[in-house]
Formats: sequence, structure tokens, C-alpha cells
Amino acid sequence: MAKYSIGIDFGTLSGRAVLVDVADGSEVATAVLEYKHGVMDDRLCVDDISLPHDYALQHPADYIDVIKNTIPEILKKSGVHNSDIIGIGIDFTACTVIPVYSDGMPLCFSEEFNNVPDAYVKLWKDHSSLPYAEKLTETAKAQGMDFIDRYGGAISSEWLIPKIMLIADRSHDVYDKAAYFIDAADWIVWQLCGEQIRSSCTCGYKALWHYKYGYPPTEFFEKLDPRFKDLISQKLNAPILPIGTKAGRLTKYWADILGLNEETAIAVGNIDGHATVPAVKVTEPGQMLMILGTSACFMTLDERELDVREIAGCVKDGMIPGFYGYEAGQACMGDHFSWFVKNMMPYEYKLEAQKQGKSVIQYIFDKAAELKAGENGLIALDWWNGNRALPCQKGLSGTIIGMDLSTKPEHIFRALVEATAYGARKIIDNFRKYGLNINTIHAAGGIAEKNPFVMQLYADILNMDIKISGSAQAAALGAAIFGAVAGGVYSSVTQASEKIGKLKDIVYSPDPENKKAYDLLYAEFCRLYDYFGRENNLMENIKLYK
Repeated sequence: MAKYSIGIDFGTLSGRAVLVDVADGSEVATAVLEYKHGVMDDRLCVDDISLPHDYALQHPADYIDVIKNTIPEILKKSGVHNSDIIGIGIDFTACTVIPVYSDGMPLCFSEEFNNVPDAYVKLWKDHSSLPYAEKLTETAKAQGMDFIDRYGGAISSEWLIPKIMLIADRSHDVYDKAAYFIDAADWIVWQLCGEQIRSSCTCGYKALWHYKYGYPPTEFFEKLDPRFKDLISQKLNAPILPIGTKAGRLTKYWADILGLNEETAIAVGNIDGHATVPAVKVTEPGQMLMILGTSACFMTLDERELDVREIAGCVKDGMIPGFYGYEAGQACMGDHFSWFVKNMMPYEYKLEAQKQGKSVIQYIFDKAAELKAGENGLIALDWWNGNRALPCQKGLSGTIIGMDLSTKPEHIFRALVEATAYGARKIIDNFRKYGLNINTIHAAGGIAEKNPFVMQLYADILNMDIKISGSAQAAALGAAIFGAVAGGVYSSVTQASEKIGKLKDIVYSPDPENKKAYDLLYAEFCRLYDYFGRENNLMENIKLYK
């Protein structure tokens, strides 16, 4: 009798579930639900309250709706009997933070806090806590805290502690009433199995936790803010288990709602990008996963814990148990392109796209693809949503140089695409600089799956072959792999990846002529990168006048 695992991937705008045959990775059924409230970055959904600059909030009720709707839908589509479903795996965008009461109920569900923005979910791309991230970094360096080195020497405004610091200052009632602050991946697992179990992945990459040393010491948090003396023991205090293990079993409440068996195993929660690693068969050193979505992530493995600077983090067992997982990223990728289409597309281009039966974004991609390498005469920096590696991070912003009266929209758009690829090469070069070998690239995400022009351009700029994920739902497939391990079908994530992970036969290889042109342009990109990112505060200073 066939056995199945469910993977649920909670993205930025929607959640998706996939039902997978654990014998060979066949995707039997999928279901997607868009979040009703979407991303609240201008106004709160309650009382139409205006939100401060750089806020990006969500409503946790949307996540519950995903579970209640997608799982019954895939069961109905597949006709699979509930007794044949052995596990559920969860992945989530990170760091997505929820303040909750002691029973796990989000504060924003209560009448007291339903109109308080800081009581809602702070999405990963909420950058309002930048000053707090900078304070945390400065305090750690002043105290000689070793943990700062595991994160490339700087803490991101996207992470857990800076977001808690902001809440404590701006909404002290929320901070006081919150029994816990928890990553959404761990919150969903708590809902499903009835126990608060935190993931070594979410805690390691986003909450400063280390498998050997735990969280930074109490003295550090007290120095950071006297209110935080007991932050770890009171508001983050929960068991931490490694990914690839079982958090518990489905509660009767959820079993009845979903039509599943109470014996269904629930895997420890995961980050969306990290769940994708085994889904594309990245299971050993030398391989890198590149995820190209609204933002971009770059992940690789090694047996060694190296001191790698200008990265997002290094965590033992953070991606594949048995290895250290190294992560770096770009804060803007697909968002970069959407910004251009929304704000910069001429009306006549939109009319022509409609005439050709194309979406506006596909039209501009096609126009940009007609250009040769270097033909646009432009270089751009990929910092439209800040930079995740350099110390001032969100203070950095995008720029384009080389424009003149002959510059056309497709020239600019191609420069933006090239900028993201240059940024990717910069990240790979940095990994190699500190001793990590990158020999093969595997790519996933909507752009990797659907846009040959972009992937060929990346191959040319990176000067490496690129293999493509075999699943349009790679993160959900990865979550299902962890569900299969939690359910006991496989003894390890690596073993499950061999059977369930997928790659397409397509391989993008670099064009020698394009490679030559891009090598020269990349050198100029690096000069710009250093000038604006290291040598002056120009970009940060001009933001003071906004």
C-alpha cells in the first residue's frame, strides 16, 4: 500500500500544500490559497489604521485558513485514505514573528490588541527595526560577543530580536502581554501538534541560537535593554529540536477538522528556502541552491564551521543534518522587477503587451532578452530593498548609472536583471573567499522555473552550469520530505532526498562570448558595490531627507 506525506509551504502571498508519494516523490495533488489579508504595508486591515514606514504585517488567521482549506482539498482531489498519510512537514518565510499568549493565541486575535499593528505578524520583509538591528550589532561588538561572527558581523533587521526590541519600545503593552514571541513556522507546528517545539533552523538562523552555546548570555541582553534580562527564560523559553525530527502528532482537534489520522507525524518546522535544499538534491558540500523569488537565497553545505563574513548565517544541521548550512541572500529579486513594471512601464508598452496577448512583465522581459550583453550601456546595484550582507544593510538603496537620452525601458530593465545576477556572483565569490567550494548550482523558485532568459543570463554571469528544480512546488516538496522522515519512512533527510527530490533535465550553460563581456562589467559592478557599500554613507544620508 502506497504511503504519502503532506508538505505545506507558507509563502509571502499564499500558502500551498502538496501530497507526495514517499516512494518516488510523485506529486499526487496540490492546492494553493492566497492570503485574504495579503501583506499589510500601508494600512492595517482593522480600522484602516495607517502603518509606519517599512512595516510589512500579516494576519495569522490567513495561515490557519491555508491549513483548513488546502489539506481537505488535496485529500478530495487524490482520493487517498487518511490512514496512508504518515507525516506533515511545514516550511515558512523567515523571520516571520508572532507575539502570542501562553496558549499560543496571537495577541491580535484579542479585542484588546486587534487594532494595534505591533500585535500582528511581522513579516520577514518588515524592515522597521533597522535601528534596533544596528544597536544589537554595535552592542555585541562592544561586548566582544563571538556570536556576531556566525552572522557575518552584522545582525539583520529582518530577524527576531530586533523586531522584539522595536515592539518593546513602540508598543510596550504588546511586549508585556506577550507570553512568547515565536517564528511562524514554529507557531504552525504548535497549532498542529499542541506543543510548542521550536526549530534549530529558525532559532539558529534568525534568533541567535547555537547548538552548543544556546542563546547569547543574559548579561548581553540586559546590556542591550534592561527589560530583556529575562527575555530568553520568559519569552523564548521552549524546547528546540533539530530539523529532520518529529515534533509530535496531530491533535484530535485538527485531525477531526482535516479528516486525518491522529497518528499523523508532524515534523519540526523549517524555513522555506532551507526546506528546498533536499527537494533539489543538494545534500553534500560543493553544491549550492539558489532560490530566485521575491527575494533570493543562496545556500551551501560543509563539514566545517568556518568564519565566513558577510553572510546571513551558519548553523549546524541547519539545512541537511550532518552538515553546517551556510546562507546568504539578496533582499530584493522578483520585487525588484515588479517595482519597475508597476512604476516605470510606459503606457504604449502596456498597450503593445495587451495587443500581443502578453502580461506586461512578460513583455518587458522579452524586450530585454532581445538585447546583447553590454548593449544597454548600464550598470545597476541590486539594493532596491537594502543589502543583507553589508553592515548598513537596509540603509543601502538601488542605483543605475550610464543612462542618457537614448536609454529605453528595456535597457533599464535588463540592467536590473543583470544587477541581481552580479549580486549573486558577489555572494558566490565571497563564499569561495572564505574556503567554501561551489562547484554546481541548483536553482528553484518561480523565476528559475519559468524564465529561460534570466537563467541563461545567470549562467553567463556566474560562468557556471545551472540545474533547475523538477518541481514547481519545491519548498512544499521539501517540507514533504521532512514529513516523510518524521513519519518514519526514511531514516535520514539525505536518504529521503535521493528518492523524493527532483531536478529537470534542463541545464543552462554559459555562453563564452557573453561570459567575456560580463566579466568586464562585473568588475565595474564590484567597484560600484564597494564605493556605495563600504566607502561612504551617501545612500544612507540622502534617506534622512525623505
